[in-house]
Amino acid sequence: MATQNINSLNLSAKARKAAEKLLEQFPDVEFTSGRRDLAGQAQAMAGNVAKVRDYIKKTYAASEASKECQQWVDDHPDKTSKTDIAKGLLETLKGLGDKAGQISKHLTGDAFDVQPVSKDAAAIKKAMRSLPGVTKFLEREAGLVIWHIQF
Repeated sequence: MATQNINSLNLSAKARKAAEKLLEQFPDVEFTSGRRDLAGQAQAMAGNVAKVRDYIKKTYAASEASKECQQWVDDHPDKTSKTDIAKGLLETLKGLGDKAGQISKHLTGDAFDVQPVSKDAAAIKKAMRSLPGVTKFLEREAGLVIWHIQF
């Protein structure tokens, strides 16, 4: 079951190896997200933008892609549903062409998210931070509790 879960994440080789190592240490860890296409990325961001309007600016590294996506949100205060926000963000990302890849390592399979838990939380987060090749670990994104790791 757990291997199937990792398979469904469609991770890069480096991220997959790290996910397998984490799962060896913590067999109950639950992966919530892996590689995404543009539509999946827009959906993921939209759910958080619906809760925190400046989520993109507060979460993503400054790039043309993050600035354009946040600008779309700022320019459309009337768009408050996850569905409407996702549509707008997807069109924005598509319009960026190759630059859309700047927004997230999820697009290349070099990131995954883990369901935050209270049991063994400190040990799991410590293990995540020490996985080989980690370039970023977040336990909060714009105030929302999300455990994200990228390589």
